[in-house]
Amino acid sequence: MTFVEDEIASQPTCWETAVEQANSPLLPSPGERVAVVGCGTSWFIAQCYAALREAAGHGETDAFAASEAPIGRPYDRIAAITRSGTTTEVLDLLNRARMPTLAITASASTPVVDVAAHTITLPFADERSVVQTRFATTTLALLRAHLGEDLSGAVADARIAVSGELPDGALSRGQFTFLGCGWTVGLANEAALKMREASLSWSESYPALEYRHGPISIADARSLVWMLGQAPDRLRDEVVATGATWVDSSLDPMAELIRAQRVAVALGLSRGLDPDDPRNLSRSVILGPA
Repeated sequence: MTFVEDEIASQPTCWETAVEQANSPLLPSPGERVAVVGCGTSWFIAQCYAALREAAGHGETDAFAASEAPIGRPYDRIAAITRSGTTTEVLDLLNRARMPTLAITASASTPVVDVAAHTITLPFADERSVVQTRFATTTLALLRAHLGEDLSGAVADARIAVSGELPDGALSRGQFTFLGCGWTVGLANEAALKMREASLSWSESYPALEYRHGPISIADARSLVWMLGQAPDRLRDEVVATGATWVDSSLDPMAELIRAQRVAVALGLSRGLDPDDPRNLSRSVILGPA
């Protein structure tokens, strides 16, 4: 078993552990205006949290790639998600910030601990694989629980997702599109990234209602279109009419992401790739001087 396969399978337990930390006073309080930042996978988790926090009425929340965050805006707090705690863009942003900062990371022995005003560490969700899976979803579990969600159903669904059957035909498709609505748009972005990283597949992601506005033109019998969360009316029928394979489920969308992770890794392995050490990637992006 690869590291990433073991890490994917451990997610239900990691989520349960994260829920136990959800009452942390370090997490954003209701009413705060918050910017959430990250890079790659962490940025997509930030997108999920921003949508969920606003929908829950906790306050205005924006998500940015760390390199693009407009820190001159009057935020009450910047929260950074960074598995390694060494990513250059995140450290640079936190160093320049003039408002309270929080970092969620996997290890207390990392530079971000010295840069952020406050840090929450999730060492039980750290990973050996370059391809990030459980740290991202565990961070999101922590944040969802902090917003008052009961994650017992999501954990139960995750136990189904880690061992259940994969979607029919998924390993024989050449093009993948992931769709989401609201907070699950970030999950769709993350699922598409996992397909690219682990299997070098042609994968894209869109808000579900935007898929009709051009992107559906690429759908054909080679395509798999995967909905994370509740699909808009009639979209399934429109996708099926193109000849593409449609995938959805009744699982919690975060648990459904696990199935997408598993497909990405299985497809990569079938192509002779190493999902623990994907092409052109490293566990952390550390930029040298200009």
